[in-house]
Amino acid sequence: MPIELATAIHARSTLPPAIQGWEIYLQDQGNSIHTVKAFTADLRLLASYLPADQLVGSITTKDLDSFLDWMQNERGVPCSPKTFARRVTSIKSFFRWLQAAGAVLADPAERVLQKSVLSPLPDILTPEEIEKVLKVADRQRRGRKPDARTYTLVSLLLHTGVKKGECLALKTNHIDLEAPGGPLLFVRYSSPKNRYKERKILLPEEWVDAYEEYSEQYDLGEALFPWSPRRLEYLLEDLGREAGLKKQLSFLMCRWSCALHDMLNGMDENALRQKMGVSEIQWRELGMKLHQLRGDEQLALF
Repeated sequence: MPIELATAIHARSTLPPAIQGWEIYLQDQGNSIHTVKAFTADLRLLASYLPADQLVGSITTKDLDSFLDWMQNERGVPCSPKTFARRVTSIKSFFRWLQAAGAVLADPAERVLQKSVLSPLPDILTPEEIEKVLKVADRQRRGRKPDARTYTLVSLLLHTGVKKGECLALKTNHIDLEAPGGPLLFVRYSSPKNRYKERKILLPEEWVDAYEEYSEQYDLGEALFPWSPRRLEYLLEDLGREAGLKKQLSFLMCRWSCALHDMLNGMDENALRQKMGVSEIQWRELGMKLHQLRGDEQLALF
């Protein structure tokens, strides 16, 4: 945190200037505008609940528990479990920041219970559906007017499990076809706070063949997939319809199908976590869902 903010915020500060300082800190850390907006809105709701002149150094765990109870049971505005969990996270992050800055001696949010919220299980592709999807994409690749773009995209998603945002950020120089251990995909991030998500993922030879055809058919330049997010989503949706899927093929569906495939085929869970680019905390929910999905689907996907 900048020195001027650290010295300006102290135990006798009220919440509004402290929240403003935290907002600047979140922005400096490279958080998205949506994250900053949501987190600061959560704290402004807390500020509206507490007395206007209450000092940050006087806020107690009891104050925070009362606020959370009011928000859930007395405010009269629906608060979903996911929103509630995010607001607890916002409060905890804010007071950890205040304590690290020396503005409060003890963290009143430390003893506030963090309730985990599991979202519904994601849709995945069955082995038969994956076969149909790849078959249709390969047919496009080898048709009268060969087009390897869709196969290159969907095969990459199913084999690497990269997220949509990661896929959109891929550059052609993130592909290393000459790596000693075999062709590699580098997943990279520009923000230092996301460096733990960076990773190298082995690429199958059949994907490399399609990629070489694709790179000859399109003038790629720097971006690996130089189209808008919506255009790529349409490609997947059209592919799913042509393959006769009853559900909408998406980036997320491919990611979860890849993860389940790797788990079913015995990949070490820590290696799988690293391949998916998630932290140990994020893995708790992701791993739990994969175990639930594995109970429904015991066959290998590829």
